[in-house]
Amino acid sequence: MAGIYIHIPFCKKICSYCDFYKTTHIALIPDYLSTMEIEMELRSSYLQNDPVDTIYIGGGTPSLLNAEQLKRIFYKIGSWYSIANECEITLEANPDDLSHEFLNTLRIETPVNRLSIGIQSFYDQHLRLLNRRHSAEQALNCIELARKEGFTNISIDLIYGIPGMTVPEWTSNLKYAAEVEHLSAYHLTIEPGTALEKKANRGLIHIAEEEESFGQFEILVDFSRNSSFIHYEISNLGKEGFFSKHNTNYWKQKKYLGLGPSAHSYDIVSRQWNIAHLKKYIEALQQGKVFFESEKLSVHNRYNEYLMVSLRTMWGVDQKKVEADSGEIFLKHLNKSVQAYIQSGHIYEENSFFKMTKKGWLISDYILKNLMV
Repeated sequence: MAGIYIHIPFCKKICSYCDFYKTTHIALIPDYLSTMEIEMELRSSYLQNDPVDTIYIGGGTPSLLNAEQLKRIFYKIGSWYSIANECEITLEANPDDLSHEFLNTLRIETPVNRLSIGIQSFYDQHLRLLNRRHSAEQALNCIELARKEGFTNISIDLIYGIPGMTVPEWTSNLKYAAEVEHLSAYHLTIEPGTALEKKANRGLIHIAEEEESFGQFEILVDFSRNSSFIHYEISNLGKEGFFSKHNTNYWKQKKYLGLGPSAHSYDIVSRQWNIAHLKKYIEALQQGKVFFESEKLSVHNRYNEYLMVSLRTMWGVDQKKVEADSGEIFLKHLNKSVQAYIQSGHIYEENSFFKMTKKGWLISDYILKNLMV
């Protein structure tokens, strides 16, 4: 099985924290979509005809596209790739785009069967700081509206560690999240070059202290323990049967093809990444030029990547897979370097798998840096 990711880089408004590739030049949408069809055809052999069991349309703001544009994307995908019968098809959306008309058309006229809604917070003061274009009221209403229109697989994004966010506010956000099937909860990162970084550098906002961040993460852990959610990856919680198939494929290192500017692709032995510039992407494809870079993954790369993605999940690192894919030397390195974290209670061993405890997840970046080769 394999996945397809489609990047829609257009936004009406740039969020203050976002460092994904995006543009506000929405007049270029038609040119971009016709150019992406060229890429679909050129890359049609990349997945080696493996069945595609997950399609994820992300951004940017994919909900800026109309139904006809979305239908065209799915028609072209079906023309060039083998789509599995039970394919998970996710569309990222902004709350203020999810009108009755849009949702109704989406459900009836397209194969989208999963919504990923970028809510981030149910508090207007947080949304203003993040420069989101929806309100708290719209965030609440869009979930109810999606339910009425027949969507039964809804995921929402929330952010914690927002400057000024209180414990009761974060707890309340999670209470609203209990109404959906899946939750992605991310700690706010102040990325270089963003509007939020400029505010932080000028002392206009108070960045959450480490103790505050840990406390809010622990609230997230407690929420999963006391609800029907399963905390299956550091930033992802899902109810039984509603884990993100697309993200799980990433973490389990399945093949995936990324379409559009800045999109990444992976075929087990190599990685490719498209140019992160819309106009250059369009010009290169229309002129038959190379529009991506690539690298063949070394044994070191594959070992490090496997550690990085697997230890973030509840499934952990399979020692047998490490030995089979990377060799006995890497397995010995892993067994030696992991012992200190087993003794400290950050990692435990279960049936030949090494898994992080919730305590380990709190300092996962530090641990991973010390386990990698």
